[in-house]
Amino acid sequence: MKQIAILIAALLATATVSAEVRFDRDAAAPCVSIDGTPFIILGGELGNSSATCDADIETIFPKLARMNLNTVLVPAYWELVEPEEGHFDFALTDKVVDEARRNGLKVVFLWFGAWKNSMSCYAPEWFKADSKRFPRARTAAGRPLEIASAFSPAVLEADRKAFGEWLRHVEDYDKDNTVVMVQIENEIGMLEDARDHSDLAEAEYAAGVPEALMKHLSKHKKTLHPTLLEKWKAAGMKKSGAWADVFGDDRYADEYFMAWNYARYVEALARDARAITSRPLYVNAALNSRGRRPGEYPSAGPLAHLKDIWHAAAPTVDFLSPDIYDSGFTDWVGQYALPDNPLFIPEVRRDDRNGAQAYYVLGHHDAIGISPFSIENGSDNASAPMVAAYATLREAMPLIARYRGTDAMDAVMLTADAPEQVLTDGNTRITLSHYFTLPWDPRATNGTPWPDKAAILIKTSPDEYVLIGSGVVAKFEDESEVKAPTGKLGEDGFLDTGADRVADNSGKYHARQRVGLARVEEVAVAPDGTMSRVRTFNGDETHQGRHVRISVDDNKIIRIRTYQYK
Repeated sequence: MKQIAILIAALLATATVSAEVRFDRDAAAPCVSIDGTPFIILGGELGNSSATCDADIETIFPKLARMNLNTVLVPAYWELVEPEEGHFDFALTDKVVDEARRNGLKVVFLWFGAWKNSMSCYAPEWFKADSKRFPRARTAAGRPLEIASAFSPAVLEADRKAFGEWLRHVEDYDKDNTVVMVQIENEIGMLEDARDHSDLAEAEYAAGVPEALMKHLSKHKKTLHPTLLEKWKAAGMKKSGAWADVFGDDRYADEYFMAWNYARYVEALARDARAITSRPLYVNAALNSRGRRPGEYPSAGPLAHLKDIWHAAAPTVDFLSPDIYDSGFTDWVGQYALPDNPLFIPEVRRDDRNGAQAYYVLGHHDAIGISPFSIENGSDNASAPMVAAYATLREAMPLIARYRGTDAMDAVMLTADAPEQVLTDGNTRITLSHYFTLPWDPRATNGTPWPDKAAILIKTSPDEYVLIGSGVVAKFEDESEVKAPTGKLGEDGFLDTGADRVADNSGKYHARQRVGLARVEEVAVAPDGTMSRVRTFNGDETHQGRHVRISVDDNKIIRIRTYQYK
C-alpha cells in the first residue's frame, strides 16, 4: 500500500503546449492531456446499438449530462460508416460530436471494425457476404466462424481503409477536442478455439516464433508476466524455433501465437491512426474469468497475462484496458494498473458499486478513468449512488488531478468482506473503516447487505488531510499509542452495557503522543483547487473528536486538521 507522505515542494505548473489531445506518458501519472491539462474520465459507455440513429443520441446525451458524466464512450460502426464499399457516411459521427458538445461531454469513440466481442457482427454486409475475398477464421476441425481471419491481407486492408477515412473525418470535423480517445476494435479475441486454423493462419504458424518477439521477451525478461515466463522456462528458454518448441504444444501456447498476430493487426491500424491524430489509442479485453480456457473466453485479446506479447507487437497502442463484469474488482484492476500499463476501465458492470469503484481507482491507481457499461439505462436521479459520487468527484477533480502520481494521495475500497484498511503517514496510523462498523445505523446489524464503499485520502499539508468519498470512518492515531480494550460501543456511541463495558486501564500508559482532531469541515472545492468551508463537524458528527465519518447515504469532501498532544 502506498505511503501517504508530506509534499516537500510545490507542484510544478503545467507547461504550455500546442492545442491538442494526446497521451502524456511522462506525467507523474500517465494521463489524457487536453491542451496541456490532465483530463480524468468520469465516463459511461453506451449499449452496443444505442448510437445507431439520431433520435437515440438526442435523447440519451442530455440524460448523461444529468448523470454527471464528463465523457461518453460511443461505438463507431463500420457497417454504417461504409454501407457500400468505397462510399462513406459520417453523419452519425458528426451527430455524436455535435450532441456531446451541446451537452458538455467529451467523447471516446470505439471503432467497431472487423471485430466486436470477437465476432465480425458490425462489419458491413458487403464484407460479410464475400467470405472468399474476406476469409473467416476456422477451428482445428475446419469449422468456419463468424470471425474474420486476422491473417487475411484483404481483411486488414478493408478495415484499415475504412478506419483511416473515418478517423481523418473526425480529425477534420472535431476542432475543439471533443473527441479525447479512440478504441481500436472491441474485445478482440478468438472463440471456439485458442487460435485460427485457416490456411493463412497455418502458414504463419509454420513460420515459427518471430525474431522481434523473442528479442522483446529477452530484453524484458525481468518484468515478464509470471505465466508467460514459466511457459517459456518450462520449454527450455529457447531463443528461436517453432511456437510449440518455444512455448509448448497446448492451447495456451496457441494463444501466444494468436495474441502476436491480433496485436500485429491492431498495430497496423494504430500506425495509420498515429499519422492522422495525436489522440490516445487503446484496446480493450474480455477477461479470462470463471475458470475458462483460451477459446472458451476470447483467446489472445489484450489480457493481462498476454501484455508482453501485445506490447511487443503493438507498441503504438498507448495502453491495454480491462472490461470487468465479474467479481474481484480490485484484483482485476491490479492486474492492469502497472508501470508499463496505466489503468483505464472502458467497461464495468453498471450497478450501485460504480461510485465506490471510481473513488478507488482514481485515488489508489491514478486511473485515466472509468466507464460503466450501458450507461443510458442507469438512473439520472441526483441521489443515485453513481450520480452522487460522480458529482462529488467532479467537484474534487482539481485536487485529484493535482495530487495524481504523488504519495500524498491514496484510496481504499471497503466491503463486507474487507471492512477496514490502514494507511500510514510517517508516525501517523490512519484506519479507514466501513461506516457500518459503527453501531448506530440499524442497517449495520439488521441483515441489510453492506454496500461497497470507498474513499480517497489526500495529505495537503503537514497537519491537514482531505477525505473524499462515501460510507467511511477515518481514525487518526500515533503509532506509538498503546491499544487498550474499550469494549463494544452501543447505539448511542458510548460504551455498551455489560461486563465488558469498562476499558482495561491496568498498567502504566506509555506513548510518544496522541493525535487529535483540531478541526473537521465539509468543504467546497473551486475549479482552481482552493477550498472553502461549508459547515463544521466537531461534535456528534466526529463522536466528539474520536473519528471522521461519512455515512453510506452521503458523498462528501471533508477537510481534517490534526494536532498532537501528550
